[in-house]
Amino acid sequence: MSLFQFLRILWARRWVTLATTTFTVLGALLAIIIVPPRYEGVSRVMLNILKPDPITGEVISSGASRTYIATQTELIKDYDVAGKAVDQLNWTSNPDVITRYQTTDNGGMDMRRWLAQRIIDSTTVTVVNGTNILEIGYRASTPSEAKSMADALRNAYIESTLDTRRREATRTADWYETQARQEQALLNSADGAKTAYEKEHGIVMQADNTDVDTARLRALSNQGAAPPPMVAAPMPISSPSSIQLAQLDATIAQAAQNLGPNHPQMVQLRAQRASLAQVAAQEMAASRAAANAAASAASASVGILQREVASQTSRVIQKREQIEKLTQLQSEVNLRRDQYNKSMARIAELRREASVADSGISVLGESVTPKRPSFPNKPLILGGALALGFGLGILLSLLLELLGRRVRSVEDLQNSIDVPLLAVIDEGPSGERHARIPKLPHRRRPPSTGKLAKA
Repeated sequence: MSLFQFLRILWARRWVTLATTTFTVLGALLAIIIVPPRYEGVSRVMLNILKPDPITGEVISSGASRTYIATQTELIKDYDVAGKAVDQLNWTSNPDVITRYQTTDNGGMDMRRWLAQRIIDSTTVTVVNGTNILEIGYRASTPSEAKSMADALRNAYIESTLDTRRREATRTADWYETQARQEQALLNSADGAKTAYEKEHGIVMQADNTDVDTARLRALSNQGAAPPPMVAAPMPISSPSSIQLAQLDATIAQAAQNLGPNHPQMVQLRAQRASLAQVAAQEMAASRAAANAAASAASASVGILQREVASQTSRVIQKREQIEKLTQLQSEVNLRRDQYNKSMARIAELRREASVADSGISVLGESVTPKRPSFPNKPLILGGALALGFGLGILLSLLLELLGRRVRSVEDLQNSIDVPLLAVIDEGPSGERHARIPKLPHRRRPPSTGKLAKA
């Protein structure tokens, strides 16, 4: 079938297409009039997934953000959120709602569950493309109900998110407290075993995990590693008496130039020198004795230190096994204490999280009361009915043509019979043809052997 044949069929059956389209549009108009209008209230929230958590400081990664947003869209349509919205609007105490519940097939559900299910069925949640903004929509028969329920769903979602976060933090904190009590018991047991071992073997472990004997050996070793004091060899030491003796010798030498050896002054000077020389000799002897004593004391101190190091080393070696055992006990105590401290820190963090008032959700303005119904969409319904009626008309026209096939063109004639076509008489306008060809009297014509096709 060519395009022109198809168009000829449609034109010949145009009344079928027109009637089908008309009835479809009329049916759509009737549906628009009969169906009660539905208004949609929309509220917006923004998920703060890029903002660090105020307690833990964690940030949701970009790879997990899609899953997180998809999860939140499903949580908004959860029974927990819808039930909170029912409680906020106090629908369970509304007489009209109670009457509707009693006169409707509720499927055996309680009133709160039945209302929550109706809310879920009328709720839509969409994500604004390229953002972390959620649009919460609710359809109702009145604009005020649509707006109030959209706001109630948004508030219920925020409240449910915050309650869930607090509940999870509290439950986790309780579990950590149970673990902390067990870890504290293990810590006390390990610390008691270490203390008993110290008392049994007389070993005291210091804060740096070393015992007293080892610490003393380390101190003695550090003291012995220092260079020994340098003791200088005894050298002539100057004293006040020796200085005075030198001055007196100079005076005697000068006086001897002018005075004789038996001069009273010379005799007095020599007597004074003898006395002063004796004192100077005593001072020099005392200085040499002190230097020798210091050298002997230094040598004795080094020997004593070496003997103490050797004795302390022997003592540490004898207690090596006990010290190693005590070190193991101390390591276990440190491990138990570290586990206990970490658990207590985690408990404190979870307790703060359980008391936080940040849900991680920001409200974007207030919902607006819808002024026009979102359903029925008159342009969409009428346009769809027009297209549907036209399509059904075309299909019905083709079906009627297939059931009652007719010759409408030369191509149809050639396809329908298996004889050669002798001529085609072009048909002009109807009025012009009748005016140009006079009517002929009807007479009987002999049967012809050929066939004449008239288009």
